[in-house]
Amino acid sequence: MQLFYSDTFVLPLPPGHRFPMEKYARLRQTLLDEGYPPADFILPEAASREDLCRAHDPAYVERVCSGQLTPEEMRQIGFPWSDAMVERSRRSAGATLGACRAALAEGWGVNLAGGTHHAAHAAGAGFCVFNDAAVAARALQAQDGVGQVAVIDCDVHQGDGTARILEGDASVFTFSIHGARNYPFAKARSDLDIELPDGCDDASYLAALEQGLADLFSRCRPQLAIYLAGADPYAGDRLGRLSLTMAGLEARDERVLAACRERGIPVAIAMAGGYARDIGDTVAIHANTIRCARRHFEQR
Repeated sequence: MQLFYSDTFVLPLPPGHRFPMEKYARLRQTLLDEGYPPADFILPEAASREDLCRAHDPAYVERVCSGQLTPEEMRQIGFPWSDAMVERSRRSAGATLGACRAALAEGWGVNLAGGTHHAAHAAGAGFCVFNDAAVAARALQAQDGVGQVAVIDCDVHQGDGTARILEGDASVFTFSIHGARNYPFAKARSDLDIELPDGCDDASYLAALEQGLADLFSRCRPQLAIYLAGADPYAGDRLGRLSLTMAGLEARDERVLAACRERGIPVAIAMAGGYARDIGDTVAIHANTIRCARRHFEQR
């Protein structure tokens, strides 16, 4: 298996910042402690400017890389600008691209970060600078001969940036299942959106997801799926508003991965959001996603 990590590129944040930067290193350490071979962990190449500019406005990419974003643009992103922010954002996008290529070769690949789905064509938002799924999909189509890609976004927040970048592009099918009353409050239009009420439990979520997956695969035949496995639908998440248990989230992973595997579709997984009151819960949920994928794809 190939597990791409970028946690060595630490984004300096002020004290008390609510973004759980440490979860990435803790996730990698958890997997190492379980016996995952060190050779499976790969430091990705940074996404090139050419890669980034297939999904983003070149002027925006230049402003990010040169530190010329306005204070309002930085406020929307939610991070202070630094060279480390730029490098980490490029590495995280590169990690999803690496995971996609691993998936095409081996059936699955993982970015131990990623899921930066609020970044739009010419702006970042919500802790997202570059949109890794859109960058990867466009790079694969341009460089690797991949046809249709599906983005299956199970973060609790809508993948609004992904939807806006890829709007009108029939070669990438965007599916987002998310909280109706959560950020972003002005929703975009994905190819398929399922909005869930506050307090949605395991049974209701899984029923909606199964219907969504059936709809997705009746409408497209992707050569690759990019799965954003957010930990934030969890009942213990500070920003989630839904009420899934850890078992429910693992059942979600099972359904997404089984649906892809049954159809012979390779899957690249990105971790996406997670803001549990106990950061150990977020790490456990992400680790369960990787264990689930390993069960599915190593049985082939």
